[in-house]
Amino acid sequence: MCGIIGIVGKESVAERLVDGLRRMEYRGYDSAGVCTVEGGELVRRRAEGKLNNLVIELARNPAPGNVGIAHTRWATHGAPTTNNAHPHATEQVALVHNGIIENFRPLREALTRRGRVFESETDTEVVAHLVSEYIENGESPENAVKAVLPQLRGAFALAIAFREHPELLIGARLGSPLVVGYGDGETFLGSDALALAPLTQRVTYLEEGDWVIITRDGAQIFDVANNPVKRPIVASGATAAAIEKGNYRHFMLKEIYEQPIVVAQTLRSYLRRYEQVVSLPQIDFDLASITRVTIVACGTSYYAGMVAKYWFERFARLPVDIDVASEFRYRDPVLEKGGLALFISQSGETADTLAALRHCKAAGQTIAVVVNVPTSTMAREADLLLPTHAGPEIGVASTKAFTCQLAVLAALAAHLADKRGLLTRAEEAEIVDHLVEAPAALNAALAHDDEIAAIAPLIAPARDVLYLGRGPDYPLALEGALKLKEISYIHAEGYASGEMKHGPIALIDESVPVIVLAPRGPLFEKTVSNMQEVRARGGKVVLISDAEGIAEAGEGCLATIEMPKVHPLIAPLVYAVPVQLLAYHVAVAKGTDVDQPRNLAKSVTVE
Repeated sequence: MCGIIGIVGKESVAERLVDGLRRMEYRGYDSAGVCTVEGGELVRRRAEGKLNNLVIELARNPAPGNVGIAHTRWATHGAPTTNNAHPHATEQVALVHNGIIENFRPLREALTRRGRVFESETDTEVVAHLVSEYIENGESPENAVKAVLPQLRGAFALAIAFREHPELLIGARLGSPLVVGYGDGETFLGSDALALAPLTQRVTYLEEGDWVIITRDGAQIFDVANNPVKRPIVASGATAAAIEKGNYRHFMLKEIYEQPIVVAQTLRSYLRRYEQVVSLPQIDFDLASITRVTIVACGTSYYAGMVAKYWFERFARLPVDIDVASEFRYRDPVLEKGGLALFISQSGETADTLAALRHCKAAGQTIAVVVNVPTSTMAREADLLLPTHAGPEIGVASTKAFTCQLAVLAALAAHLADKRGLLTRAEEAEIVDHLVEAPAALNAALAHDDEIAAIAPLIAPARDVLYLGRGPDYPLALEGALKLKEISYIHAEGYASGEMKHGPIALIDESVPVIVLAPRGPLFEKTVSNMQEVRARGGKVVLISDAEGIAEAGEGCLATIEMPKVHPLIAPLVYAVPVQLLAYHVAVAKGTDVDQPRNLAKSVTVE
């Protein structure tokens, strides 16, 4: 997910543009650039690699000017080179773009036939040439953009600067977020409010299809039909402090340690402690009438949904389907009347999840979303908004967003069970008590950080690692493997423990560490049996369990990690901590870029 920032200012903007890009580094990127408008010229500076390379370039070749745009790029069309870096420019315009122009090839071929010369391999450059053609034929910037936008298919957020009109920028969004910020005699564009946090707290979230003209005096917003519209100005709540690491070495570690606090904040919104009941936001449909739940998500959010499937079926006795968003629409799913479609996303902007949401809405499903950004597109299009309160998550590998999602989903499962008449008053009170215990249990899990760090050197040399779990611990095994892959680049796989003998056990030898998640409980003995099968074939086991489980099955393991004894309902939240910490410390031992792992973006805004 690339980052955009634009400023129509009263003073030099280059330094502030770079600062805005720095606040969006967490999204992932492989090149960066700025373009300012000064003295009737477009002053463009670009660099591949990290943002510091752009800072060095600007020190050598400054970019003066009070109006400008900037971008961090994550490569889609074309390699991460300087020529492919944004902003893209012609003689007349420069622009930055998040998203993908799906019909760029026929547009580029037509432009080439008309004599336009391209310098990059990107889809974005066609937009610059299209707008330029209209400008060169005498159209105003507003009319040029108005004519070009309907020609574009795909997803985009655009910020466009004009050589002959240094007093304005034009922005547009379709399928990719864009925010307008209001300052004192200055106006801003950004991919999110966090990028604008040091500049302003007064923002407007553009809606789907909107485009906007910004000047120092403010913004004129138009809808997809080019009608002038008013969009509310709201307080963003984003703070500059949100992206500070404090005393932590990496954002990921900081966010792992924030989990007790943010889970407590999240649960506070869903639990009424005095009455010992679960309470959801006000809704205008009958939850008791829901006949089926369809969960759609990607990556870590998908694994949160897998845990929720266990909870919904066990407590609420509702049948649950779950699918990854990128596959969901393409299998033409059967969606029953009276179904609840539940979408889980940290950003609320993930392209394939958003497309699946709209597919379900068109099919008459009631839409619920679990998101960390309550102003996101998914949040605005939902019938039931279930916000997490994790705060900005800067590390690309999701940690605190995951446990906050689990907290919300556990509360939703209990509420569904209550509305369906399947919980007694005492049973609901017991569930509330267990959920209330989760933050303290997370703290207790974090207390084992040092011993997990000591295990990391034993795992770091491995080429392959397996994770095993049963029941709700199976999605945790998948999540642990994903975390290790994401930030340490070690090949890792998660399996349901009982599936080992159906093929994966062939991978086991003395060089393959096997991480076993097995809290003491009804499934413990079966998991231990699978663990013994691994050890019998030379596999080196790291057992993650409570004291009772380790006492029973820890002998002969490569290492053990003790977790607090907790109720099975909150075990997935607690056992997320050791798999996160293990991945983190292995990555540190290997010397990888923990917060910005290669090839990854924080949120995927193109399919």
